[in-house]
Amino acid sequence: MIIALGTDHAGFELKETVKKFLEDDGYEVKDFGAHEYKSTDDYPDFIKPTAQFVSENDAMGIIFGGSGQGEAMAANRYKGVRAVVFYDGPDEIISLSRQHNNANILSFGSRFIEPSRAIELIKMWLDTNFEGGRHQQRIQKLESY
Repeated sequence: MIIALGTDHAGFELKETVKKFLEDDGYEVKDFGAHEYKSTDDYPDFIKPTAQFVSENDAMGIIFGGSGQGEAMAANRYKGVRAVVFYDGPDEIISLSRQHNNANILSFGSRFIEPSRAIELIKMWLDTNFEGGRHQQRIQKLESY
């Protein structure tokens, strides 16, 4: 499985930690930046290619920002992308995002989550499958927009 990553300065450190974890765990990682910390960069510059890659390929994505909100909004503009935001609420949000919504991008609010917790949740997210069934028709409706 290919995992696409994208962030601005606010999520740079967390992205680097997650990238190392994913590579060490055997995932193929496509890093769309930022590739260095630059406090004046803008998240759309990195989220656009990440979301576009997920949209056009059989891939998952993890994006990072200060809140994760703007990043998810940017990602969700691409056909086939279903980005979900997570701060650090109940774990069930992570599993439901996959089971019921077939989320293919996970957006972290990097200011609100510790790296070890993010990695724990990423494992859960990647290991959870879409249930299909009654949820499939909802995905099809989203795809028709």
